[in-house]
Amino acid sequence: TEYRLLKRIEGASLVEARPITGRTHQIRVHCQYAGHPILGDEKYGDDAANQRFREKGLKRLFLHAHSLSFILGGRKVSVEAPLPSDLQEVLEGEGN
Repeated sequence: TEYRLLKRIEGASLVEARPITGRTHQIRVHCQYAGHPILGDEKYGDDAANQRFREKGLKRLFLHAHSLSFILGGRKVSVEAPLPSDLQEVLEGEGN
């Protein structure tokens, strides 16, 4: 998985992650292995960090597919989705 830092917030960082192989749980496992588990991850996460961010309004895994591209019928298909409002509020501190 390739990573790029997008933003730092108190107690966490927002990163762009690009999986190389597309294996199940790849991003989650690689983040945990690097010592930076994804917030809200009950399987591979950090319980103390998850609790702190639950108190700030995080109610789920902070993992979002911003964009996907694939080949379908010989044509490249690309889709994008903005960060959902519940996750954006956690970033902005509005989830308190």
